[in-house]
Amino acid sequence: MRSSHLLSYSLLSSLALSSPVVSHEAEKRYAILDNDWGAVGFLPFLMTAKSDIHVLALVSDTANSWQAQCAMHALANLELANLTCIPVYAGATWPLINTPERFQAWEAVHGRLPWEGAFKPENQTAEENGHDPTSGDPNRIVKSAFVEGFPKTRVNNSTNAVNFMVEMVHKYPNQVSIYSAGALTNVALAVRSDPSFASLAKELVIMGGYLDVNMLQVTGDSQQANINFDINLMIDPEAAKIALTADFPDIIVAGNVANQVQSTQEFLDEVYEVQNPLTELFHDHYGTEFPFWDETAAALMVNRSIALNTTSAYIDVDVAYGSPSYGNIHVYQAEHMPKGLRNVTYVNEIDATELKRLMKEAMQDPPKCR
Repeated sequence: MRSSHLLSYSLLSSLALSSPVVSHEAEKRYAILDNDWGAVGFLPFLMTAKSDIHVLALVSDTANSWQAQCAMHALANLELANLTCIPVYAGATWPLINTPERFQAWEAVHGRLPWEGAFKPENQTAEENGHDPTSGDPNRIVKSAFVEGFPKTRVNNSTNAVNFMVEMVHKYPNQVSIYSAGALTNVALAVRSDPSFASLAKELVIMGGYLDVNMLQVTGDSQQANINFDINLMIDPEAAKIALTADFPDIIVAGNVANQVQSTQEFLDEVYEVQNPLTELFHDHYGTEFPFWDETAAALMVNRSIALNTTSAYIDVDVAYGSPSYGNIHVYQAEHMPKGLRNVTYVNEIDATELKRLMKEAMQDPPKCR
């Protein structure tokens, strides 16, 4: 990860003023959205900006694709949504330890994952056909993947994602939600760079952390197996362990529940009843193969009451490279847990109707920069 200086308070203030404004300072909630942004990746920040939460920035990470490509998708989605007042900061390009070669060596022993994310072997033919880059040069940009339009704006290079995150929790103590729907590398680096980072945040909300899904990985087709593999944690297990054992006031885990609400053609058509660039992209390119993963985690951050059933559990991440469960989580009761763990809120069920309402309204009547 490249090094850079911290933002000055004057610059940070100007950035905050240029973002969507929602309420009086003392009452504000803030959020930084960290994700492996894709071509149709606007819903998490749309839902957040449409709520009473002030979006401070989007930051990029390496998970589904390389960080540089994901940052460009974030810029393109913000342009499509007319929300370029929200800055984008570059996160870590590399996981703490993992590399494509190391990842593929693990697969050779324990089996190939249906979805390998950024560490899938490089395939130039797939990239020419519109797929995001994998393996190879992590800084290359594949323009054919930008069905949302190639961005004209640029990543804010005044600092990096980790420095920005640390600075913001100090500026707004106990008010900043950290949303992570990709790898947890940036969060782990922030935890390690500032011992007070986690405790000064409001919460950590993540998409990932599947439990007891091994049978689901073998009882259906490859697509069923695909949606039950935890690539967000497996791309950087060591970072996941650091983040999920840090002293955030609360950690909300959208694991299995992220598979609850599936995209359907009926819902795509319903959203497109109001036609604009966002609903058109969603209708034409979101597809019906996957559940609303990142959107579920964002909705839980925006409105916790959509969680209909939760469990408080102590959580750990398997970081033994030789283990077939490398990158998977395990949960414990307090009396049986190993030392050094902390409890998290594991969401088991959400209000699907409310999730769809939040998504639909965010696209049909999107928020504006103020």
